[in-house]
Amino acid sequence: MSTLWRLTVRGPIQPLHAARARLEEADPAPALSWSVFEADGDPTHGSLEVLFADRIDEDAFLAWAELTGAALEPVFMPLPEEDWIAMSLKGLPSQEAGRFLVYGAHTKDDLKPHHIGLEIEAGPAFGTGHHGTTLGCLKALDALEASGLTPATILDLGTGTGLLAIAARKLWPDAEILATDIDPVSVEETLVNAQKNQTEFLAETADGFDHAVFEGRTFDLIIANILAGPLIELAPQVAARLNAGGTVVLSGLLEEQAGKVAAAYEAEGMSLKERGVIEGWGTLVLR
Repeated sequence: MSTLWRLTVRGPIQPLHAARARLEEADPAPALSWSVFEADGDPTHGSLEVLFADRIDEDAFLAWAELTGAALEPVFMPLPEEDWIAMSLKGLPSQEAGRFLVYGAHTKDDLKPHHIGLEIEAGPAFGTGHHGTTLGCLKALDALEASGLTPATILDLGTGTGLLAIAARKLWPDAEILATDIDPVSVEETLVNAQKNQTEFLAETADGFDHAVFEGRTFDLIIANILAGPLIELAPQVAARLNAGGTVVLSGLLEEQAGKVAAAYEAEGMSLKERGVIEGWGTLVLR
């Protein structure tokens, strides 16, 4: 086994999360794995840890990830051979989000009777429930169900691991649910995770709304945890697929991007009902 390399960058939390978002958007992925951790007692600071299969050009990577500020402290070093799966899982604890508990096989003992369990392992698709965007969506869905929302048709656009579609199925067992993603690997993982969580729904590979699966379909609830740019671009199409009185949950946007995203949907006749922020990432609920 070749020596693995780890880059640790410590400093203000927002550029670390922004760098994590760039890593998640990159295709192909430039690293094996990455995680952001808050500093104990100080949510405004933390560390980004990135694992590489081989030695890289550290300066080039830091420039690409926009991690070159004076307040950021990078350390790049080789790591001894160890059980990397076990090590990565140690950094991925179970996560509560409203009534939900997102957990892996290594933390299944954290699941209690009052939880709605979502079993998701770290993998190639985005959405383990630990990022502020996914957390925000889970909390929004939990609150919507608690408020009495009963959608008959649901779309999870850009489903990633399928976590939000699985959560929706747990909340609304009788709804018709469609999950789509531009990445076929994500769709495959979604189907595996759906089976693992004893849930079923339709999952298809689709670029936005450009797919035959949308023919004649409209939705009472649309969930889109993607990025601010695509969210703004897709606003007219989301509005066209939303039933009268329907609800939209949006995330994948930085706090400072929330106003522009909300404005794009308000221009389509929607009204902003809730706006949440977790670790610098925004979640919007519109109707």
